[in-house]
Amino acid sequence: MTIVELAPPPVEPLSLGEARAHLRVDQTAEDGLIAGLIRAVRHHLERETGLALISRPFRLYLDQWPAGRVLEIGRGPVRSIEAITVYRADGTPGAVNLTGFCLDGAARPARLFLPAVPETQKAINGIEVDFTAGFGETLADMPEGLRRAMLLHLTQLYSFRGAVGLEEQPAAVPNGYDRLLAPYRLRRIA
Repeated sequence: MTIVELAPPPVEPLSLGEARAHLRVDQTAEDGLIAGLIRAVRHHLERETGLALISRPFRLYLDQWPAGRVLEIGRGPVRSIEAITVYRADGTPGAVNLTGFCLDGAARPARLFLPAVPETQKAINGIEVDFTAGFGETLADMPEGLRRAMLLHLTQLYSFRGAVGLEEQPAAVPNGYDRLLAPYRLRRIA
């Protein structure tokens, strides 16, 4: 199972102005650096939690539909299912009828039930599920705890930017970061 981001978020979950204010930076000379750090912090947080902070399109690739007919989607919260495509042995696509599907997009992981299980003739990545995931379209839609975690992390990276290059970030997370993320981390019992 592979999930691919089809488009980047239209905005970052922290605005440049909010980041500058939190860092107590008045000038705009370091805006490029701060914008890059915001992206690095978002990428790290999304990898750690499996969340999409700002809504955007994704594609999930499957070799086959799960036997129990309930598909778990490891990126969330899932706002909508756009399409499901199944590929035949010759590579031609076919659309799956979504009538009667049931989505629990807020669950962790999100769950999708289809009344009829789609089958593919392609050995690898024969099923594609296009979906939209994220808390919402704007900065205000993101939970406050995640915003605080991002600001803490941003401050750490900004403060130690000379010691560790931007391409090697995140080098460390600050104290308190893990406690802010704890309610959003996906935990599994093996």
